[in-house]
Order: sequence, then C-alpha cells, then structure tokens
Amino acid sequence: MYNKTRIVIIEDNKELSKIFVEVLNNTEHLNVVSSYTNCEDALTYLNDDKPEIVLMDIDLPGINGIQGTKLLKKIKPKIKVIIVTVFENSKTVFEALCAGAIGYLTKNATSIKLINAIDEVISGGAPMSMNIAKMVVQSFQKAPSSILTSRETEVLSMLAKGSGIKSIAINLKISPNTIKYHVKNIYDKLQVHNREDAIKKASENRYI
Repeated sequence: MYNKTRIVIIEDNKELSKIFVEVLNNTEHLNVVSSYTNCEDALTYLNDDKPEIVLMDIDLPGINGIQGTKLLKKIKPKIKVIIVTVFENSKTVFEALCAGAIGYLTKNATSIKLINAIDEVISGGAPMSMNIAKMVVQSFQKAPSSILTSRETEVLSMLAKGSGIKSIAINLKISPNTIKYHVKNIYDKLQVHNREDAIKKASENRYI
C-alpha cells in the first residue's frame, strides 16, 4: 500500500470544486484532503491538511490566487501549486507562475487532462502551453543593459523577495544607511516612489 498524493482545492465555484473532488478521489493515487472557496481558510488549515499539491483558482474573494500562491509558497516552499483558470494564455496566468505556481490547467479540462496535469507535476514536470513557457523563460532573462548598477540590482532583488532594509544590510555586510542610499538611487533611476512600483518596473524591463 502506498501513500496517496495529498491535494487541496481552492475554488469558489462550488459545482466545479465538487467535480474536481469526485474525479480526483476516484483516482487510486490521489486524495483530496480538503476543498475551500477562499485562500484565507486554506491558509488557516494548511498545517492540518499538509497538501503536496494545491489546485488554485485565480479569481477568488479576498486574497486572489496570485497572492495566495505567494503566501502558500512562503509558508510551505515545497507545495506545488497548479493554477486553475478560464484564460489559457493570459498575463494573469503568467503572473501566477512568476508568483511560484508550477503550471496551470483550464477550467474546462477533461478528467483525463486534470489527472495528467497533476501526474506531470508529481513526476517533476510543469504543465503549461508553449506560449506561457516562453513568457516565463523570457522573464528570467535579464535585459542585456540595465540602468541599475550590480549593487542596486542586488538590493532590489532582495527587496523583491521581501527582505527589509536591516536584513539586506546584514546580508551584504554594509550599513542600513548605505542600503537606503541605494534604494533612493533605484527610485530616482526608475522614476518611482515606492518599493512595489520599483519591483514592477524593474521586472517589466528585466533588470531583475
């Protein structure tokens, strides 16, 4: 007897969620341990459910699927998140993958496609279309020339990962005031006024 792969579903369409549960629980190697209509509840019971794979809707009440994916991966980095979406090649899917999702499937996927996508993830794959895969690859290829210095790029990359000024200073073994100076220069060069806009603009231009 082998252990079944533990799955949690986060989907606010109750009928669709019910279908997913039925299909997956009728598969001998998969087990839906819980299903939720929002990320908040799923995060609350994460330690109890111990999922290996999460099927995540994007348009959810409260915390959306992109933010939910970030939070899940921050708490349990080994969790594999599969995005469940209506739009196959949308920018939103791309953003969700950049947030840490491993792949995606469409809401009209057949039972076989649903199971195959999960099996692909279990075997170490990443189910996604060629178009989305290309977008993801391009996002990780930094621009050939950047207006940021290597140190500024380093600082901004750490900010993008959620590090604070003190943490970055300790990590880079320089003073917090020096980090603040770098951050000011980053904002000036990118013509922004806050961390979120700096990260967004630098990502769009592939500086980080």
